[in-house]
Amino acid sequence: MTKFNSKLYAKAVESRKISQIQRDFETKSKKKLDISVEYCYHLVTEEPEFIESNWQKLETLLSHSPFEKSVWKESKLDLKHGNVIEIGPRTAVKTAACTNILNVFNSAGIQNIERVERGIRYLVSEDVDENAFFEIAADKMTDAIYPSDVKLDDESHSIEKVFLIDVLASKQNLIEANKQLGLALDQSDLDFYYDFFVNKVKKNPTDVELFDLAQSDSEHSRHWFFRGEIWIDEKKREKSLMASIRDTLKHSNDNSLIAFCDNSSSIRGFEQVWRLRPSDPSIASPMVSISSPSHLIYSAETHNFPTAVCPFQGATTGTGGRIRDIHATGRGAYEIAGTVGYSFGNLNIPGLELPWEDESFEYPTSISEPAKIAVEASNGASDYGNKFGEPVICGFARSFGQRLGNGERCEYLKPIMFSGGIGTIDEDEVRKESCSPHQKVIKIGGPVYRIGVGGGAASSVSVQGNRENQLDFAAVQRGDAEMGGKLHRVVRSCAERNEGNPLMAIHDQGAGGNGNVIKELVEGCGVTVDSNSFQLGDESISLRELWTAEYQENDAALVDPSLLEALQTIARREKCHISVVGDVVAEQRVKLIGKCGEVAVDLDTRQLGEREKKTFKLKHVPRVLQQLKLPENLTVREALGRVLKLATVASKRYLTCKVDRSVTGLVAQQQCVGPLHTPLADVAVVALSHFDTSSLFHSYTGKE
Repeated sequence: MTKFNSKLYAKAVESRKISQIQRDFETKSKKKLDISVEYCYHLVTEEPEFIESNWQKLETLLSHSPFEKSVWKESKLDLKHGNVIEIGPRTAVKTAACTNILNVFNSAGIQNIERVERGIRYLVSEDVDENAFFEIAADKMTDAIYPSDVKLDDESHSIEKVFLIDVLASKQNLIEANKQLGLALDQSDLDFYYDFFVNKVKKNPTDVELFDLAQSDSEHSRHWFFRGEIWIDEKKREKSLMASIRDTLKHSNDNSLIAFCDNSSSIRGFEQVWRLRPSDPSIASPMVSISSPSHLIYSAETHNFPTAVCPFQGATTGTGGRIRDIHATGRGAYEIAGTVGYSFGNLNIPGLELPWEDESFEYPTSISEPAKIAVEASNGASDYGNKFGEPVICGFARSFGQRLGNGERCEYLKPIMFSGGIGTIDEDEVRKESCSPHQKVIKIGGPVYRIGVGGGAASSVSVQGNRENQLDFAAVQRGDAEMGGKLHRVVRSCAERNEGNPLMAIHDQGAGGNGNVIKELVEGCGVTVDSNSFQLGDESISLRELWTAEYQENDAALVDPSLLEALQTIARREKCHISVVGDVVAEQRVKLIGKCGEVAVDLDTRQLGEREKKTFKLKHVPRVLQQLKLPENLTVREALGRVLKLATVASKRYLTCKVDRSVTGLVAQQQCVGPLHTPLADVAVVALSHFDTSSLFHSYTGKE
């Protein structure tokens, strides 16, 4: 079928982004930058007169405001005053925005259109280098510079093929692959996998298998340090850190329902909680009031490495991942509210000199500066929560960076981005069902993108690690809160279904992507996965990326075949895609079959088995602390001024005034108090029901 490429231009509403680009450009080039911008919509259609036949609807839907028609057939930028640099999504990538626009077009009766992508056209002076501008203005992993004749329907995408690493010939080939693929394998890992492939399975691994194992066995995924054998000053610690943490359960209340075995923890809640539920979650149906036992969930995680590399997206996906941890608990659960915290280094704000900040401190080029982290990370977490509909009810922010008495620098170079969440789970959904043959393995949520590749390995090396910056940037995921909301509503509807929950077990997709989550899901059995079954958002994706990318807003689940149609009905209502990617089999073997029938992964999970603990030898390092010395002639006013300028103590309006704090109607105490909402509360309280105040849950996050 013949395809036609068309363009429409529109008013751009990007004032905050333009201001940031101008600041970054001035910082790097030491000169000011004047910019004019407009949007450019690239349409791939099946009829030559598409724009003319649908002009009135297109003009209305693509305008920024219903009160202002701001869509044009010709560009409004004056090329006499400079050059135009257009930046848009990579042509091989069908973005989440495209999917949403097509859904709106379909509802408005606009047909015969295959794709819509939006680029931003920047009019800049002729002396601006487009590559340098791209580094400042774009996301290097998902964006590209468009030529004037760009075509989105160009299907000549180069796809990397599966290849073998010849470890049978030499261990050096494994060492080289470790460097080239950014696997972050240490010496014990290299020894283990060399022995595994040479002596146990007697075959050369594919690049997909090696990348898969590096993510699945990374510190991020397996917690080698917490589970390891620790020696301190040549004295062996009696228990691992993980064992010590688990032992706390022996001395706590006997109310733990889920601990150390699922995506969140849960304690016993209330025997009778009144709630409204749809009588049939798959259609628009009457709401009914029910009373049933409801238990409390809390989940927390940090997203430090991604936030250091790309603060906005790192914090966005930290929030999104933690929300999925909540709803992927048991066989499906419900989120209520979130908490968030940030720890970062000295802010070094221009024009604000603070005596404890050292101008000689240098920051690695692979991570963002603390001021950028403080602003953009909080923007990212707030942005996702606002779009998803989850309130942030409490949190903390702290800053520290000093030179100690022995000359050692102590600072939050790699920041802490803490995300916590509160939720509930029904009593009959607490336990996941074990896998068994003939169950369906499905993926729910967003399509496969080339993002979050190698995140498990990347976050397991130090800030000054030996990975390339480009590999680090590739390892950061990109969030899509709208798709996250669709996914959550599908899981929620399954859990609310009176005729039985189709989800036997569910896990959110995290580090290691499909390779990790599917192996976890079918533990004790096996599966053959068909790569052709996945929904692709990027047609140029390789099998290695499909299998290991931590693309966002996606869960894997085991489904009862007899209830698959019910699940698909719910998903169609929410416009959320479901892919049936395989059937559970009795043999404990995981296979991935490529588009042309090639076997990219073939692993006997029994042979992998449990590895020996890693050994960590540590030494106490005496910390030289200086005695407190107050500056001479320091007045009370000056001392108070210093304290109030410290980010840990200073106003948190930059955090509290851009985020939903009480949406859902279940927030009894939010983070701001008083008639002017200026002081911060020291506790947050949420209800489990709209109908009574007996089922309340208190949360505290912060510092004394």
